Amino acid sequence: MTERPDPRAQRDHGPAKARRKRRFSSPLLLAALVFGFAQPAAAQQNTPAQTGATLFQNVRVFDGKSAVLSPPSNVLVRGNLIERVSASSVPADANTRVIDGGGRVLMPGLIDAHWHAMLIALPPADTITGDVGYSNLVAADEAKATLLRGFTTVRDVGGPVFGLKRAIDEGYYTGPRIYPSGAMITVTSGHGDFRSLSDLPRQIGGPPTRGEQIGGFAIADSPDEVRVRVREQLMQGASQIKLTGGGGVSSPFSPIDVVTFTEPELHAAVEAAHNWGTYVAVHAFTPEAIEVAVAAGVKCIEHGFLMNEADAKLIASKGIWLSMQPLPEEMRTGLPEGSVQRAKAEEVWPGIARSYALAKKYKIKTAFGTDVLFSRALAARQGAILASLTRWYTPAETLIMATSTNGELLRLSGLRNPYPGMLGVVQEGAYADLLLVDGNPLVDINLIADPAKNFRIIMKDGKIYKDTLSQ
Repeated sequence: MTERPDPRAQRDHGPAKARRKRRFSSPLLLAALVFGFAQPAAAQQNTPAQTGATLFQNVRVFDGKSAVLSPPSNVLVRGNLIERVSASSVPADANTRVIDGGGRVLMPGLIDAHWHAMLIALPPADTITGDVGYSNLVAADEAKATLLRGFTTVRDVGGPVFGLKRAIDEGYYTGPRIYPSGAMITVTSGHGDFRSLSDLPRQIGGPPTRGEQIGGFAIADSPDEVRVRVREQLMQGASQIKLTGGGGVSSPFSPIDVVTFTEPELHAAVEAAHNWGTYVAVHAFTPEAIEVAVAAGVKCIEHGFLMNEADAKLIASKGIWLSMQPLPEEMRTGLPEGSVQRAKAEEVWPGIARSYALAKKYKIKTAFGTDVLFSRALAARQGAILASLTRWYTPAETLIMATSTNGELLRLSGLRNPYPGMLGVVQEGAYADLLLVDGNPLVDINLIADPAKNFRIIMKDGKIYKDTLSQ
């Protein structure tokens, strides 16, 4: 398989004076340098495609859409795409790596639609207001663990993730594809405002606090401020925008019942995102927060755990996405008893089961995510959290949601899509993000809860990152 070129090897190591002379000897060269360096991270995200070929022989395919497996099949990957899926034999040349699947299941890589890559392993004091270099290195280590759990793509809905995404895309680090939102956009005292009381009063037009400077969150208290903050994220390469429309559990100063952004403020975000060809997702638990977001034209509600039946009907009638998470009990019980966060969790958790029931009843377009925060132990259970969806869905429905359905949500990013191909499916022309599984997860969903044992091969973008089969 062809190695990715090392961008560092292309640096000019000649004398500094000669480099400066060459750099500015041509107006066209100067213009190229200016325009080249001005590109946002999103324009630089994709390394050259893999050029080798891999042939999976004798596999049963779960294609991400059907509730049944294929008959024994062969899947040819060339470069970073699936070139052929066939029940008949597929010829392989001398440069093709042939893998005998032995009748195992080949399925799409999993997708987590509500992830915070920078907020997994460390507390807010380290991640949002601490040492940026340290938090990025820890996040990179966790990104590798995420990929090795079989999650080849994540939609990141809040955090300073642009640098990590770029480093993964350019091959410096191992990790999943990342659809970045950038900073969580919130209001003063809203969910995601991790400032301390000593940061008040806020000086309008004054310098940003540490958490805002590094892109952990962004404060916006008027429609004009919202437009600025949205456009700042888009300038850095955001594929979608995330606002917090109501109170949240993890934030110190946002009661669950409050509605934070006004409809004009949310509409300003929707308009700015729409002008860039993408969409807005809004954190909202309560009916009031959901209804304001819907009225503003938001295309995706995150959580929705306290919605009522009227809200479910409204969301379904407008074709709005509901991005939900089967939050494990450990997330609630892990919060200190007597704390504000624990009290807020007690408000939210009883609504989870009811919201899933409403989503099913009204056939709402439902995405799967985990929303793990500040806990590597919980992150390690990412597959088990997905498997817990079988409280409401069949194993097939669960896996379809975490593959092709989540892939459909990702395509809402339109021209801001950093990976403009098919994700979450095994079909010709789709990205080669694949898992080879011991056993049939359509029958035993708990196979995905133990990826170290059951995922024999993990491929992303045509490159194999894990292979225990050859051992």
